[in-house]
Amino acid sequence: MKHAFVGGIVALMLGGCATQAPTPGQGAAEDTGLDRMERLTLLANRCWIRSGDPAFSRFSLAPELSSFSGRPRFLLVPKGRVEDRPLLVVEGQSGSREVSTYGPLLGEAAGSRIQADVDRWAGGGSSCTA
Repeated sequence: MKHAFVGGIVALMLGGCATQAPTPGQGAAEDTGLDRMERLTLLANRCWIRSGDPAFSRFSLAPELSSFSGRPRFLLVPKGRVEDRPLLVVEGQSGSREVSTYGPLLGEAAGSRIQADVDRWAGGGSSCTA
C-alpha cells in the first residue's frame, strides 16, 4: 500500500513537469505574425512591384518586418521616396491571424484590388490574380 501511495505522488510530480500541447489561445502571444507577413510581403513584391503592373509602377515596397511592437508590416510609398508618408500599410498583429490594411491608396481605383489580393494571400492563396 505504501508503494502505491509513493508511486501516486511521483506520478503527480512528474505529471506537473510534463509539457502539454498548447490549446487554442495558448501560445498565441508568441505569434508575432512574422512568417505570415514575410509571405505577404514577398507576394506583394512579386505580384505588384516586380511584375511591372502599371497600377503599381509609381510605388516602392518598404518592408518593416522587424518590429518590437509585434506588428510586422510592409508599406507602399512613392517610388524612390521611402521616407515619405506611406500610401498603404499592410500590417499583421501579434496573437492574431488578422491582417489590417489602411492608407489613402485604398480609396483609389486600385483599392478594391489591393484588398482582394491581401485577403486572398492572408487566407493562404499565392496567385497574383483572383
